[in-house]
Amino acid sequence: MTDRLDEYRRKRDARRTPEPVPAASPPATDTKRFVIQQHHARSLHWDVRLERDGVLVSFAVPRGLPRDQGRNHLAKHTEDHPLEYLRFAGEIPAGEYGGGRMTIFDRGTYEADKWRDDEIGVTFHGERTHGRYVFFRTEDRDWMVRRMDPPEPGWEPMPETTAPMLATPSAGLPPDDADWGYEMAWGGRRVLAYVSGGRLRLTDAAGTDVTRWFPEVRPLGPALAPVEAVLDGEIVAFAGTRPDQGLLARREAPKDAAAAKRAAERTPVQFLVYDLLWLEGHSTMELVRYAERRELLDGLALSGPHWQTPPFFAGGGEFACEAAQAQGLPGVVAKRLDSPYLPGRASRLWRSIRA
Repeated sequence: MTDRLDEYRRKRDARRTPEPVPAASPPATDTKRFVIQQHHARSLHWDVRLERDGVLVSFAVPRGLPRDQGRNHLAKHTEDHPLEYLRFAGEIPAGEYGGGRMTIFDRGTYEADKWRDDEIGVTFHGERTHGRYVFFRTEDRDWMVRRMDPPEPGWEPMPETTAPMLATPSAGLPPDDADWGYEMAWGGRRVLAYVSGGRLRLTDAAGTDVTRWFPEVRPLGPALAPVEAVLDGEIVAFAGTRPDQGLLARREAPKDAAAAKRAAERTPVQFLVYDLLWLEGHSTMELVRYAERRELLDGLALSGPHWQTPPFFAGGGEFACEAAQAQGLPGVVAKRLDSPYLPGRASRLWRSIRA
């Protein structure tokens, strides 16, 4: 009888990896368990494993299972894994097959309504994953996965593009100071960030894709995974690596990837995130007020070598202006705490004030 774990063992050295490497496969049972592991290997992906005939039939899904019916995701069929992998999480050493950190994203049971060589239909009953999915092989022998059930009530797909809301110039601070929040005006390049499936896409105010201009910001995608969000902020180049280390200059748009790399080596940049437009299938633009969006944004705890969420000041406009002057910044942006986000519009709800 064919040993279904033979390929798995050939790719691993039990002396070098903490992964389970059993000497034999256990007999098949009637249980139908699954595990989904978030795998920070050379490129982030999710491993979906289905118990069948004593092993875990496995797929590597680069963007994770789709959350709505509008998109199919690539699902690479990999070697069968041992049942011990239902509980495995840990760090596979660099240089070993699949090297990188692996965590358990979800696990539970599933039902199979179809199991053929070219199509597998399952319904997941997990802690985070529910609903029916179909894995199917395409004509070029790749596999894809599609969600068959409708998304959760209230789900909205991530927007493809969004125009940023703009502030209008103001000669001074608003008189009703306590009703406003104040942010530093960083003088950087305005960008929107679309984070989905552990991947990051950046667009500028005109909607142009500028992701390749700022390669150092790309790791934000896997760092935020599995959360999906649309973020508003600025790319700013500093003399140091943090906003409190002094503003240097706005990095001009590189002409190509090589120029972007040279620019990154010259001036460290930060993606300063100050608004949240879409989160986990729900728009936050019109129904969620600015103060609430900032609270949700703070909950994401965005802090990395090239991205962070700078603070805002609820009230205290004079203090904010003094802080901007001390840092050599052009001014502050005042935003009403109850303001919605109005894409592409300049509004008196947001005001640009020179320090």
